[in-house]
Amino acid sequence: MRILFVNWATVPVFAYGGTERVIWDLALELKKRGHEIAFLTPPGSTCDFGEVLAFDTEQDLLPQIPSGYDITHFQFQPKFDLDRAFGRPYLMTEHGNYNKNPTRPLNCNFVSADHAQRHRSEVYVPNGLNWDAYGPVNLSAPRENFHFLGKAEWRAKNVKGAIQVAKKAGVDIDILGGDRFNFRRGFRITLTRRAHFFGMVGGAQKLSALNASRGLIFPMRWHEPFGLAVIESLYFGCPVFSTPYGALPELVGREFGFLSDSCGELARAVRDLRFDRKKLHDYARETYSSQKMAQGYLRLYEKILSGRTLHEKPPIWPKLSKKLLPWKA
Repeated sequence: MRILFVNWATVPVFAYGGTERVIWDLALELKKRGHEIAFLTPPGSTCDFGEVLAFDTEQDLLPQIPSGYDITHFQFQPKFDLDRAFGRPYLMTEHGNYNKNPTRPLNCNFVSADHAQRHRSEVYVPNGLNWDAYGPVNLSAPRENFHFLGKAEWRAKNVKGAIQVAKKAGVDIDILGGDRFNFRRGFRITLTRRAHFFGMVGGAQKLSALNASRGLIFPMRWHEPFGLAVIESLYFGCPVFSTPYGALPELVGREFGFLSDSCGELARAVRDLRFDRKKLHDYARETYSSQKMAQGYLRLYEKILSGRTLHEKPPIWPKLSKKLLPWKA
């Protein structure tokens, strides 16, 4: 099968870039299974296992999409109508929450059961990662601090709440994805010595930090479509202390962490840390792998190539409020 991935950002990714990391690992796994891979992105992408094509972001995208592929896999909803104007087999993955188009295309999938349900759909493929790229995990080494992982400048990620939990629990927290001084969304300075800031980390620095962490404190205040930070942390044997929003209840059962919208309850759970790190690691590796993700996408590709659509009616945008979800500090 010849598969064309279309994305608005370049690949590969070296720091945050959750969506790009997922599609890169999906493409690599499909290549291992004998499929031909190509990427169509803005200029700047490179790939040693597939073809790389570039489109001009200042021009209409539709005439720039080459033919000759069995299926075209969009990682965003283009401005043109995929069901009326494209005329070729396609799949579109919705990765986020705030796509303002009133409906989604008929061949659209989502990244968790909750994400799909909020769009009145049952079609989803959970994200997965190529764990072989993450290096060795040391589950027996002593660990000192907890961590937060994500773009701390996004208020919905609630780094302030993560620091509150750490302070109340009497533990230190490493902020992977933020700075002590933040000028981007209004001036913010964090004075507590319990919080240690490392900026936007990636590569070996990020993996080393996760290998040394006792757990993820991640009290987000929005409906997380999936949660790559969660499965990355679980892979390194880190239990997850988060809020019960979006896909988190799907990812984090009682054996793998604790969910609450209360700072006090999360702090008590952090203090009472009793989890089997190997069980956490095995769960992430077996459940959220790029291999399982590829199997899910191949099933969708085959259904589409047989002439069927994934939905009888277009999935509907849920019109989520951008107000922060409840957090009891």
